[in-house]
Amino acid sequence: QVQLVESGGGLVQAGGSLRLSCVASGRTFSRYVMGWFRQAPGKEREFVATITFSGRSTYYADSVKGRFTISRDNAKNTVYLQMNSLKPEDTAVYYCAADASYYGARGSEYDYWGQGTQVTVSS
Repeated sequence: QVQLVESGGGLVQAGGSLRLSCVASGRTFSRYVMGWFRQAPGKEREFVATITFSGRSTYYADSVKGRFTISRDNAKNTVYLQMNSLKPEDTAVYYCAADASYYGARGSEYDYWGQGTQVTVSS
């Protein structure tokens, strides 16, 4: 079992920045691919970004490419999502997810999920 706890959400004006954190516990963090997803009200959950075990490879949704950066610190059991140039359409609950092998955008493939953190971007 892996437990994931997100933090760092909040209210920010358009054009601003936020950094989300997700701390993992329960198993060896470096053995898990980590991902970020989001879900806006009335919409389906969507992929945001993912990062491999070592952090050498990352993959982003087109909607956030160039604005968001995923990173991880395996010594701190933490994955981050730096969000810059935020837009109102980025408003959503953001979730981190973990999987022992899958590296990609399909949320159904991730085995472990956090409880989410709200990000609200005002115009």
